[in-house]
Amino acid sequence: MTTTAPDELADRLRDRMLDLIRDAGRTPSPRVTDALRTIPRHRYVPDAPLENAYADEAVITKRAAGGESLSCASMPSLVAAMLDWLDVQPGHRILEIGAGTGYNAALLAHLAGPGGQVVTIDIDPEVTAQARRALDATGHERVRVITRDGSLGAPEHGPYDRIVFTVGAWDIPRAIQDQLAPGGRLVVPLRWRGTTRCLALVKEEDGRLRADSAELCGFVPMLGPDQDGERSAPIDADGRATLYWDTDQAIDPQSLAGVLERPRTTTWSGVVVGPMEPFDGVWLRLAGTEPGTCRIAADPAAVGGGLCTPAIPARSPALVEGDSLAYFALTPLDRDGDDRRWELGAIGHGPAGPDLVDRLCEQIHAWNADRDATPAVAVHPADTPDEEIATGAFVITKRSTRLALTW
Repeated sequence: MTTTAPDELADRLRDRMLDLIRDAGRTPSPRVTDALRTIPRHRYVPDAPLENAYADEAVITKRAAGGESLSCASMPSLVAAMLDWLDVQPGHRILEIGAGTGYNAALLAHLAGPGGQVVTIDIDPEVTAQARRALDATGHERVRVITRDGSLGAPEHGPYDRIVFTVGAWDIPRAIQDQLAPGGRLVVPLRWRGTTRCLALVKEEDGRLRADSAELCGFVPMLGPDQDGERSAPIDADGRATLYWDTDQAIDPQSLAGVLERPRTTTWSGVVVGPMEPFDGVWLRLAGTEPGTCRIAADPAAVGGGLCTPAIPARSPALVEGDSLAYFALTPLDRDGDDRRWELGAIGHGPAGPDLVDRLCEQIHAWNADRDATPAVAVHPADTPDEEIATGAFVITKRSTRLALTW
């Protein structure tokens, strides 16, 4: 009986990982494929079983006391996509916000080559220490690892041809905008109105960042004062339903106290989805057209008791206007097995509930007319006047940026 040596098994699993990435609908470029095949992911997640290290899944490496993920190695299929969007070339200077395990920095160093430079930053000293050890152990001593608030960047080593966030950001700090060279690319999972999209942005000569890709994603949130842009509050007496909104929105949770116990309006749109059909584009539509778009979450007691039944209980889009609210919902149709279908709709409460329901369903229909449509996204510095933003754009103002979405 023969056994497979660990290194040989790891090589085989890396090849299988690339098959899994392709199965997930990604086709990495030849250079990114070579990096994924070369860098030993298991060396960066040593506590994970070898099979798990090369599965297409995130590997959590640090958790908070409550169990929330604080640091991880992202899903390889998402890593591959972000590397392709970043388009690293030999000799590039690269800044990474969120050191994680060090694995992504090693991939970036491989792509940039010996003439390139990689700097990775994290606010957590335990995370940077782990990344430093893994990078040194795998021959990547040239990667600079810095313990610092990522919103400050690392101007002492810039400007950068490429910047990538491997944490979810609520805003793009001005320091990061300034450290990206004109013509450079920035890839960032950016959160607005409760949803996160991974944007691939190009910096133009006037300082604007324009997206040429935007895709739904989920990341461990970035820490730091510049990223504290979301507020939350319960909207029922028992705290079973919670609303989340951005700081620039005129939403008063006290006006919504008890709103879910007021008479409800339910409208089904006639738009139907199957078991493998995503509908996150509805949220993107709402976030780019409706000023009151936010996020609602309902716990099992709220759902089971019929108090609040959003489409995805943990996170669904909602519309708020004054003391009224409507949220995105779905209902199963009478079909069995693989032929199951759900109809999309909205449930509203409060005086403006019927109007909010109609507006939410209007965006469901707009999404259904072209499910693959995405808005043009431009990110402007926060001091950009209205007249310098595209006419007709829907504008979201954050601390350091003005996000302009045009359908």
